[in-house]
Amino acid sequence: MTTIYLIRHAEAEGNLYRRIHGWYDALITPNGYRQMAALEERFRDIPVDEVFSSDLHRTMTTARAVYQPKGLPLHTDPRLRELNFGDWEDRPWGEVYHFQGEQMALFNATSPLWRAPGGEDLAQAGERLYGALLELGRARPGKTLAVFSHGTAIRQALAKIKGLSPEDWHTMGHSENTAVSRLTLEGDTFAIDFEGDASHLPQELTTLGKQMWWKKGGKARDVNLWYRPLDREKEEALYLRARQEAWTSTHGPDVPFDGEGFLRDARLHLDQSPWGVTAAMADHEIAGLIQLDTGRYSQDGAGYIPFIYLMPQRRGQGLAVQLLGHAVSFFRPLGRDKLRLRCAPYNTVARHFYEKCGFVKIGQEQGSRVPLDIMELYMGYDR
Repeated sequence: MTTIYLIRHAEAEGNLYRRIHGWYDALITPNGYRQMAALEERFRDIPVDEVFSSDLHRTMTTARAVYQPKGLPLHTDPRLRELNFGDWEDRPWGEVYHFQGEQMALFNATSPLWRAPGGEDLAQAGERLYGALLELGRARPGKTLAVFSHGTAIRQALAKIKGLSPEDWHTMGHSENTAVSRLTLEGDTFAIDFEGDASHLPQELTTLGKQMWWKKGGKARDVNLWYRPLDREKEEALYLRARQEAWTSTHGPDVPFDGEGFLRDARLHLDQSPWGVTAAMADHEIAGLIQLDTGRYSQDGAGYIPFIYLMPQRRGQGLAVQLLGHAVSFFRPLGRDKLRLRCAPYNTVARHFYEKCGFVKIGQEQGSRVPLDIMELYMGYDR
């Protein structure tokens, strides 16, 4: 008999930024590393003979929680990857909800009729992972394996092990990040000892536990943003009002506001890229703005965010991190491995948010009219 611990990766960028990441190679978030520490403690006294993961960064990184403390090598296998979302890869969930609502509804219903455009269907992902687990287990009788994979692939493989018909796939639950399922394999027959157990995570470290669709049993939907370039003819006034409101609320009414200077910068960045000033959309409503500068700090391999803003009615809903995700997805294909922005040291709310997202202070802006710290988020793969 072979014992297999089947483990979902820790919280990754797609989970946090609300973007579709199947084969897209996302990073683990700061909260994900805390989840890994809890997973490591869970496995401290559990014997494991071999450790496997998909060849994607988020699973290989999560697997460190088991293989490094036990002094084991890591084996990677692309068959353990997540479902291939094809043309949906790295698109915001909000964009697919907005423009391809019927397909999104099929996916949410775990329908066997759904297939990722240019990618896989649910059955293919489940068959792929199931086949890999069967082969790995049969080749190692009497061993205990830890296998790291991804949420949808795990869900579909467990559905196959249970012998569920496609019409009943929707009855399968969703697993929390770092959730553990324990399987045993005797010959060619799997048994499930337990599935999707994340009891090692306190509530404050959960990912799904913070999402409305999970709390409401799928009967509510979180706000998932999508993005479009700012209409420079019709929406410059909106941009300027947002800039002024942010300036005054941060620095007070006595520090002069240079509206013309901010407009010049915005026009320059829109000339660099149509995404130079981006409108973050909640369905048909502008929920926020983010400005992206491809020139400043380019020599350091960094992308620069001059301005990030949420409309007053959208604050306190946990949406700002999705805007940061848009910046990551904009700058990473340009070869940038860092994000930089400036934050007033007395803007404690913003500073706390950026630090929670992984930004660290690397310096102070010189020659500015107001004190500004330069903060940086590393978003590369080699650390």
